[in-house]
Amino acid sequence: MTAEPSDPSLAYLGGRLALLEDRVRQLVAQRRSADPTPDDALRGLYLADHHVDAIVTSSPADRRLPAEARSPDQALEEEADRAEAAGADLRLRRLQRAFDLSAQDIDLLLAALLPDLDLSYERLYGYLNDDVSRRRCSVELAIHLAGLDPLSAADRAHLLPGAPLLRGGLVGVVEGRPFLGREVTVPDRVTAHLLGDDQPDGRLHPVLVVDAVGWDGKEVASAVAGGLLPLHVREERQGLARSAAVGGLTALGVEPLVIDLARVAEQPDVTTLLEVAAREALLRGAVLVAGPIEAISRVPGATAALIDTGAAVVLTGRERWEPAWAPRAPAALMAGAPSPGEQVALWAEVLADDDVGDLDRLGAFRVAPDALVRSVVAARRLAAVAGETMTIDHVLAGARAQNAGGLEALSRRLSPAIGLADMVVTPTARELLDDLVARARCRDTVLDEWAMRPGGGRGRGINALFAGVPGTGKTMAAEAVAHALGLDLYAVDLSAVVDKYIGETEKNLERIFVEAEGVNGVLLFDEADALFGKRSEVSDAHDRHANIEVAYLLQRMETFDGLAILATNLRANLDEAFARRLDVVVDFQLPDEGQRRLLWDRCLGSRLPRADDIDLDCCAKAFELSGGSIRAIAVTAAYRAAAHRRPVEMGDLVAAAHVEYRKLGRMIHEREFGGSTTPA
Repeated sequence: MTAEPSDPSLAYLGGRLALLEDRVRQLVAQRRSADPTPDDALRGLYLADHHVDAIVTSSPADRRLPAEARSPDQALEEEADRAEAAGADLRLRRLQRAFDLSAQDIDLLLAALLPDLDLSYERLYGYLNDDVSRRRCSVELAIHLAGLDPLSAADRAHLLPGAPLLRGGLVGVVEGRPFLGREVTVPDRVTAHLLGDDQPDGRLHPVLVVDAVGWDGKEVASAVAGGLLPLHVREERQGLARSAAVGGLTALGVEPLVIDLARVAEQPDVTTLLEVAAREALLRGAVLVAGPIEAISRVPGATAALIDTGAAVVLTGRERWEPAWAPRAPAALMAGAPSPGEQVALWAEVLADDDVGDLDRLGAFRVAPDALVRSVVAARRLAAVAGETMTIDHVLAGARAQNAGGLEALSRRLSPAIGLADMVVTPTARELLDDLVARARCRDTVLDEWAMRPGGGRGRGINALFAGVPGTGKTMAAEAVAHALGLDLYAVDLSAVVDKYIGETEKNLERIFVEAEGVNGVLLFDEADALFGKRSEVSDAHDRHANIEVAYLLQRMETFDGLAILATNLRANLDEAFARRLDVVVDFQLPDEGQRRLLWDRCLGSRLPRADDIDLDCCAKAFELSGGSIRAIAVTAAYRAAAHRRPVEMGDLVAAAHVEYRKLGRMIHEREFGGSTTPA
């Protein structure tokens, strides 16, 4: 073997391998001198009588190298000391320290490694194993080459389960034969590392997080510097703990190796993959950052295996540490969230090369730094696809794209297209809607910086009630609020929530609240009285169960950290206890004549062809309808006109109004329809 002289690490590895090669040659010469038929072409394929006699008359000591052949090269080690003192990174020595290996462990490792670097040693190993079909290093051969005694329990223990070599995944011992005859192998990743390759193990590619962004992390840095490892960092918001860990380790000059345990949990052999990740961290001199820890908490032995690998580990997650997860509990920290000013500063830093406009519109997005970076990348792609210069709207769309899809199983995700300026409501209702938007934007300032968060375990959530008769714009207002905040609207699907089996409805609701807290969105409970109805006196088990559902919702609304809007046509049917938990209540009333005039114009739109006889003032005065009914009339009239391939005429609007009145079950008066109750 020859080493590259310009690379001190390879030079040292080559020197150690050269010593081992000398031992192999000496062992071959020793075996040949005692071999009765050294030139037999079929040597190792059969066992003749003279072979048996040679085995019987020899002793284990006869097969060992002399002591002088097993001594280390003092000059080589002194040269290595000088190289490290000069700042050279000798990978073999770093590996020895990282995995807490003895000098004999290194010799065993190199004995198994030699055929991977020079195939000619396969034939020599076949000769020394006295079996040409066994061309890899056996336990017995490795022990001899390392100068150990195969009859010593302490020496044999170097290659037993639990020993540093096996525990660290540096060698494998293939089962299926007596111990001394088992094959010792070196994983390809270990070989590649010693030769200077820093590419991670291929099995880690599906679970590695390569775009993790660090933020703050002062407490993590202090804990790691103080030796408080393993460390468990909790988070209130997904991704914050990971960012704090990455930021803290980077500040210390330590490489973080980040893996996603949610993806690990999807792999067929979780424990093996965790061991591979820990080995990779040790090889690189990195700290393993793994989370969310709760993702593997139910895999037997997985959490304990992760902590006991010998690697430096920082665990992240939202749940408190459970003693049942592992016998050894890690030190615990809480990752703080960026303040509103820090959040805007992060956006400004990532968008430093882009002039996108008012960054305050991003204030409602409570995202971790890595999700923030992904948002900007997505925004740039959206702008590029549209052939436009990136604006704040692209950034908002990119941020919404980071929302997980778990909530969509129980709700409808809507991308709002209607703003508050499009709403036709009373001045009081508009003022309350503006107040709701302001609460969402300034929540961090009021609750955190000004310490106005109440006690009693209340969450940081904002709860609003939109009440009014059908068609007055409650759902549209929820969409407008989401649009003003740049968020998606998630309308809860009652059919996916309500379950006839006792307890299942509460479980579905809990899933909704948990998922909603993990996304940047507005949660809408339409027809809220179906879920938030009044509690009644208990006369049977059904009443008791219904009351439990309402009581659960009352408690859960207290701890919810998101923005929830309840819309109802029957405010009186809501349980009175919800009133105290509501931050904003908006009453939607039927529009007056001026508002109806504006609604008629907006519902007909600018692209719909209109005939000259359309009189919107007359429509606003004659038809006392809600905005929803006006919208329905406009659509019906448009279909009538399209069927006749002509613009919409006044007669179409009157006929459509007649249909809407019948649908609503209202009396049709001649004065409203221009003196005729017969549609055109």
